Amino acid sequence: MSLEKAEFVDRVVIFVKAGKGGNGCVSFRREKYVPKGGPDGGDGGDGGFVFLRANPSLSTLLEFVNKKKFVAEDGKHGMGKNKKGRNGRDLIIDVPVGTVVKDAKTGEVIADLDSPWKMVCVARGGRGGRGNSRFATSTRQTPMIAERGEKGEARYLELELKLLADVGLVGYPNVGKSSLIAKISNARPKIANYPFTTLIPNLGVVKVGDEFDFVVADIPGLIEGASEGAGLGNVFLRHVERCSVLVHMVDISCFERDDPVRDYFVIREEMRKYSPFLLEKPEIVVANKIDLLDRDTLETRLKALERGIGKEVIPISALTGEGIDRLLEKIVPLVKERKVVRMPEVQSIKKPSPVWRRLPERIDLVVLREGEARWVVEGDGLETWLERFDLNQKDARLMILEVLEKNGLEEKLKEAGVKDGDTVRIGDFEFEYRE
Repeated sequence: MSLEKAEFVDRVVIFVKAGKGGNGCVSFRREKYVPKGGPDGGDGGDGGFVFLRANPSLSTLLEFVNKKKFVAEDGKHGMGKNKKGRNGRDLIIDVPVGTVVKDAKTGEVIADLDSPWKMVCVARGGRGGRGNSRFATSTRQTPMIAERGEKGEARYLELELKLLADVGLVGYPNVGKSSLIAKISNARPKIANYPFTTLIPNLGVVKVGDEFDFVVADIPGLIEGASEGAGLGNVFLRHVERCSVLVHMVDISCFERDDPVRDYFVIREEMRKYSPFLLEKPEIVVANKIDLLDRDTLETRLKALERGIGKEVIPISALTGEGIDRLLEKIVPLVKERKVVRMPEVQSIKKPSPVWRRLPERIDLVVLREGEARWVVEGDGLETWLERFDLNQKDARLMILEVLEKNGLEEKLKEAGVKDGDTVRIGDFEFEYRE
């Protein structure tokens, strides 16, 4: 079995951007007795949203190391005959169950994706712009005006993966759990020959071939009375609860502990006292430190162990690597089976409204000199208008100039010293000032 030590990634920062709304359309239908055929420009489609989804088949955030930018599709532009543009496709990004989503700039927690297929919207798409048929009035029967689509939301997200392992290594202290996790994964735990070497759970990623990987956790040594808080206490039994498959390790050498059968049942009893549910998890029993025994002694002890616990035992040496491939062949199918979780037929998430900014009626205008006889008009709120409408459209230009006049454009120009014949720029549109 091909084994590669993959990197364990539990924190990444990514950039997400929702789609922009499509532009509205300027169009006129060809119909007899209707001026210019009448307006029939359709609205643009809404931009695609960005969602994060907890996928139980994923174990790490490794795939986000090389890809950090995610952009949803823009909405399509409106068309004639009042045809609305198609909405942009939503983008769903799968992350492991247990991922906490935060705003990277503020640190605000957006969601805790702690259950399979749970979803959260992290960026809303922009609303599509209105077509010219929406601007027809009794005094403006042939409007040459349409809106641009609104921009979608964009933000940096911090993804943090809480401890959720596929495989948990359990057993008494010094049975070789840390040595095994160091052998098969990227983890580098502290290893020494005294009780409670491991003070916190160690996590590593085991990559099998090119297509499959899983997370293994070295649960700190349990002892008799752990469920009541003895030794390192029952705090680490909570980590066992989250694992899909348990690898129960015993020391077959008997150099430190002389009864592996008793050790096995003691640890099982502590798990039962904490939660009977733990005993229902798939379990693989491993006899470690076979390198310390001759073959005859090993065979005798393995038969006695299997007879005592009533289960198959996998003999291994975490030091030399003997038996590791056979152990992985037992682990991988069990993990794969539990990673396959049926997709729900309907996603239970309410899609929020697309982004749509209100056009401000109040604009604080400022007139600035750009050069000799050249001026530019700026102001808070003006940018929203300029992003929404194309000033090359006559009716849009007249509408915006009317709004600016209500906000004192003429007075601001005179106060700044603009003279007859000077060039004034508003956005990308320039005109010659006439008093």
